[in-house]
Amino acid sequence: MSVLAKLKKEWFLVGMLAAVALASVAPQIGRSGGPLHLEVLTNVGIFLVFFLHGIGLSTESLRQGISRWRLHLVVQVFTFAVFPLLWLGFDRLFAQALPDDLMLGFFYLCALPSTISSSVAMTAVARGNVPAAIFNATLSTLLGIFLTPLLVSWLVGHRGGGLSLTDAMLNIACLLLLPFVLGQVMRRWWGKWFARWKPVTNVFDRAVILMLVFSSFSDSVADGLWSRYGFGLIIQTLLGAAAFLLVVLWLTRRAATLLHFSPQDEIVAVFCGSKKTLASGVPMAKLLFGAHPGLGVIVLPIMFYHQLQLFLCAILAQRYARRTTD
Repeated sequence: MSVLAKLKKEWFLVGMLAAVALASVAPQIGRSGGPLHLEVLTNVGIFLVFFLHGIGLSTESLRQGISRWRLHLVVQVFTFAVFPLLWLGFDRLFAQALPDDLMLGFFYLCALPSTISSSVAMTAVARGNVPAAIFNATLSTLLGIFLTPLLVSWLVGHRGGGLSLTDAMLNIACLLLLPFVLGQVMRRWWGKWFARWKPVTNVFDRAVILMLVFSSFSDSVADGLWSRYGFGLIIQTLLGAAAFLLVVLWLTRRAATLLHFSPQDEIVAVFCGSKKTLASGVPMAKLLFGAHPGLGVIVLPIMFYHQLQLFLCAILAQRYARRTTD
């Protein structure tokens, strides 16, 4: 495969690196109040992305996957309870060695819901229970609208910070839940149109994330991100994200074995229980943390975790696919 072909295939990763690089050298362009007014454009983009998610979600698939209650419980407990508990141990070990904003970023990663698109896609590749994956990933996304702000508010309040839980939930509901519900309502009329244009909407989804990354890093760089932390911050984030992912992949697989899940349900537990959403994570961070000077650091863990989970879960999906066809 040629270099250009590889770059085209991995355009989203290249785009994130480019967004961080551009924000590092020219933060004034993308910062809040800058010439591009990205604080307005990103809100419009987020609304449209979740509207399209609502149109694209099949309610029939949700009904098909609802019966596996033990599986759903395992996935949601891992997503919103096991991850934060792991962070508590991580905090005890590394709180003195890592910057406060990065520790907050790791907690934010642990408080996020699962992701829909890649969880379902990996489950399908692995020949797992796709309807159950759709149900779990969607349920996680909807629960995250309320549980993620609640968890973040608990930590910020515990550490003496200020975060209005009511305002945060209201903002997230208006910008994420409302368009999602509207999309579900409009699916009856626009569902076939969406199916034809889904590849284009997927590109739009990722383009909005890139815009959010550029905006967040521009604000943070303008407030002295690199002068305070340096390149060592990247290494610390990468190692921390890898540690969380590897531990949770092992734990979810172990839990599925102890509960005697079928191979198809084990696949759902591993992929949905270990995933974290970048698509909801970055916009939700903007709503939760607002003009926090360390916002670029806070979103770093989910950016690294996203790439690592795609890479490792793609390898696992291929192994599961071979096992379930034996």
